[in-house]
Amino acid sequence: MSEMMWGGRFQKAEERSALDFNASVSYDCRMYKEDIAGSLAHASMLADRGIISKEDLEKITGGLLKIKKEIEEGRFAFSVELEDVHMNVEKRLTDDIGDAGARLHTARSRNDQCAADLHMYMRRHIAKLAEKLIAAEEALIGVSEKYKDVILPGYTHMQRAQPVLFAHHMMAYCAMLQRDFERLVGCYEMADASPLGACALAGTTYPTMPKETAEKLHFSKCYGNSLDAVSDRDYLLQFLSFASICMMHLSRLSEELILWSTGEFGFIELDDGYSTGSSIMPQKKNPDICELVRGKTGRVYGHLVALLTVMKGLPLAYDKDMQEDKEGVFDTIDTLRFALDIYAGMLSTMTVNGARTRAVLENDFSNATDMADYLAKKGLPFRRAHAVVGNAVAYCIENRKVLLALTMEEFKKMSPLFETDIYEVLQIENCVKNRDSYGGTGPEQVKRQQREAKKIVSRQKKLAAEWKEANAFIE
Repeated sequence: MSEMMWGGRFQKAEERSALDFNASVSYDCRMYKEDIAGSLAHASMLADRGIISKEDLEKITGGLLKIKKEIEEGRFAFSVELEDVHMNVEKRLTDDIGDAGARLHTARSRNDQCAADLHMYMRRHIAKLAEKLIAAEEALIGVSEKYKDVILPGYTHMQRAQPVLFAHHMMAYCAMLQRDFERLVGCYEMADASPLGACALAGTTYPTMPKETAEKLHFSKCYGNSLDAVSDRDYLLQFLSFASICMMHLSRLSEELILWSTGEFGFIELDDGYSTGSSIMPQKKNPDICELVRGKTGRVYGHLVALLTVMKGLPLAYDKDMQEDKEGVFDTIDTLRFALDIYAGMLSTMTVNGARTRAVLENDFSNATDMADYLAKKGLPFRRAHAVVGNAVAYCIENRKVLLALTMEEFKKMSPLFETDIYEVLQIENCVKNRDSYGGTGPEQVKRQQREAKKIVSRQKKLAAEWKEANAFIE
C-alpha cells in the first residue's frame, strides 16, 4: 500500500523512476514562504468559520512558523518522496502536531493551494523586479545627463544617417523600459487574484469565505469561477511576454554597446568591472556581459513559447502538464533580475568618447538632410533639393571632400540658392539644435524627455513601494 498522503486507494508504492519524474520539490521549494503564508491564512479562515477549533489554529500556526524558521536556517530536509513543497510542509506539520495538522487541508486542494502560492510568488517578485527596472531607467537618465553635450551619428540600416545627441539615444531606451514598466503593472494586477476556495475545481461543501482569505493574503480580488481559478496561467504568460519584450530591449541595447565598444567604432568603453579578457590574446577587452544578455534573451523567449505550447491543448481544469509552468518562470525571473541589475551598474560606469563621435561626424555626410532642408526653405521643392544634395554628395565622394569643405563657388554651381549661411546650417551642433520638433534630438527637447522620464520614475517608485508593502507579510 502506498504511504503517500494521497495513497489511500493505491495498493503499491510509486515506482522510483516515476516518483523522481513526478516530483517538483527541487524547484518549487522556493515558494515555501508563500506556501506557509497561504496555509496560515487558510487555517485562520477555517477557525473564523468554525470549521476547525481555535486550539487547532494555534497549533497549526505555531507549527508552520517553526517549519518556516527551520527552512530559513537550512535545517529542513525536503524530500522527493513527498513530491512538492506543499506535501513536505504538510507532512512535517502533521508529524509535529498530529490531528490538528491533518485538518489544515480541509476545504482546500493542492490545485488551489499551488495556484495561490504561485500567484503570491509572482506578485512578490514582480514588486522586486519593479525596483530593478526603475534602477535601470535611472541609469539611462543619469548617463544621458552626464554626457548631455555628446553628439554621435544616428543610424538607419546601420548606415550613418543624421547626428543625434547621445542623450537622445539613451532616452529612447529609457522610453522602452518605461513601456515595459506599464506592462509590468498589468502583470501585477493579473497576478493579484486569489484562487483559494476553488478547491480542486468545483468549490467546496464547507462554508468557507474566499474573500476573507484573500484579504488576509492582501489580494485585491478573488476568481469568480472555480474552474478558471485552478486552470488559469494567463498571468504567467503575460509575465513571460513582458519579460521577453523587456529582454528584447536590453538585447538591442547590448548590440549597440557591443558595436560601439569595438575599435572600429570606439564610441564607448565599458568599465573593467563589466568586461572580461582573453585567455590567449592579452590585448582583448570583451563585452561579455552584453553578449550574455543578448544570448539569454533567446532563453527567455523559449520559456514563453514553452508555456504557450504546454497550455494550448489543455482541457479544464488542472492537468499535470501545468507543473511545467514553474521552472521557466523562475528562470525568467532570475535572468531578468540579473540583466536589469547589472545593466544599471554597467551603464552608470561606462565612458563615452565624445571626441571620437565628433571626429566621425566631421568626416561623413550626416548633415546632408540639413542641406536639403536649407534649399527647400529657400523655395526649391524638397524632391529637387534632395537631388541637388545627392549630386553634391557624389561630387564630394569623387573629390574626397565633405559638404562643409565645399567652396562657395562649388555651392553656387550646385544651386544659386546657396548663400554663406549654409556653412552655419551644416555645423553638426546646429544640425542637432535645429531639430527642436517635439520628441526630436534638439537639446531642449531632450531636456524635456529627461524631465518627463523623471516624473514617470517618481510615480513608478510610489507604486513599487505600495507593492513592496503589500507583500511584506510574506517575508
